[in-house]
Amino acid sequence: MSENPLAPQRLRFPTDPSALEARIWPASATRTDDGDLVVGGVTASDLVAQYGTPLYVVDERDVQSRAVRVRNAFTEAFERIGTRAHVYYAGKAFLTTQVVAWMAEADLRVDVCTGGELAVALAGGIDPALLGFHGNDKSDAEITRAVEVGVGTIVLDSHEEVQRVARAAADAGIVQRVRIRINSGVHASTHEYLATAREDQKFGIPLTEAVAAAEAVRAESSLAFVGLHSHIGSQIFDESGFREAARRLMDVHATLVATGPVPELNLGGGWGIDYTEADSAFEPEDVAEALATIVAEACSERDIPVPEIAVEPGRYIVGPAGITLYRVGTIKPVTLTDESSDASGARGVSATRTYVSVDGGMSDNARPALYGADYTARLARTSDAPAVLTRVVGKHCESGDVVVNDEYLPGDVHRGDLLAVAATGAYCWSLASNYNHVGRPPVVAVADGTTRILVRGESIDDLLARDTGVAPGA
Repeated sequence: MSENPLAPQRLRFPTDPSALEARIWPASATRTDDGDLVVGGVTASDLVAQYGTPLYVVDERDVQSRAVRVRNAFTEAFERIGTRAHVYYAGKAFLTTQVVAWMAEADLRVDVCTGGELAVALAGGIDPALLGFHGNDKSDAEITRAVEVGVGTIVLDSHEEVQRVARAAADAGIVQRVRIRINSGVHASTHEYLATAREDQKFGIPLTEAVAAAEAVRAESSLAFVGLHSHIGSQIFDESGFREAARRLMDVHATLVATGPVPELNLGGGWGIDYTEADSAFEPEDVAEALATIVAEACSERDIPVPEIAVEPGRYIVGPAGITLYRVGTIKPVTLTDESSDASGARGVSATRTYVSVDGGMSDNARPALYGADYTARLARTSDAPAVLTRVVGKHCESGDVVVNDEYLPGDVHRGDLLAVAATGAYCWSLASNYNHVGRPPVVAVADGTTRILVRGESIDDLLARDTGVAPGA
């Protein structure tokens, strides 16, 4: 069997369609002698026998080690330039009370952006002083709650929030620490919907208005100006965007230092992870060193003190530690004929793509539909069958319900097989929905051969319980 002409250029024909690329799969992922996929010391077949499919699986030890690795990388890099670094876990990637506890145990702070995420963080037992509160449209109730519980830092996303947060803090009789989110205008190399610092979008205050915003904060006795904040986007592989954003923020930071204290600078997060073999992600040590170098050089050039630095990784910590398990259903080979001529002048060249349907889809992973995101899939068993080009699709009533757009799987894939999709720890559960009245899957943590449920799955009864037209006892 050879490469399929329908395959994208990035997708290489595999020598072994059952192989697990270490940088894509959880750290503990391996196979038994019989070929069964194992994560956290638990086989996929045992997980599915106990919890069913679809099923989110999180390698607990991998999450914890990644959190510690990021903390250490930034601590060491910024200690070398004479300052401290604070790592906030970006809760929007995946947040449960247990994840909050894992982050606290790793000495990370947590970033939230809604009242719901704030409630989960508090229920997870973290000190509110270690929380940052984002959001471009915080309600008065959310602001009041954040102030009253003692959230460490509120990120102001607009000019009007200055007065709103100031009023809430004054009413509570406290001085609230705040940052100002700046739209740096840096065009990150990522999907349009993942780029958050372009001029024509909803986040932040324009760079040209940063000084005026800071002066407005300083004029409020109930607010303490901590510093600037920048986030240029997500799933970024080109470090030039981070460098340029940091340089632009340092220019404004230096201007503000001349008129008052600016103790911190938040450089955000957004570095990518490897979803496929074609990706080439940063290592956290490389990101930390690059940012430390930029900050140190900028401060030296401007003869200003080096501020404390904050960063906000999320995807890196939980993304590669998660997989999703599905049960394969309908298999449908689709043969396509290209009526144009190839290089030799031949016409009517045909190629087949095999559609592999699974019992989940865009309700448990919306990212392919939202961003055209690519993933890696493997059968939970090994096979010697020649690889065939497949498209893994969901069960929902949408032609865009694609889980993995292009993947080579063993040609003997069949109904009833278990299929695993890698690197689903970030943004899959967070974006999950009940589209077509499908219940959201459970989330199970695995570690050292044991399992525990982080979030229980939804049943049909759960879905009907919210429908007020359902007769009691029906």
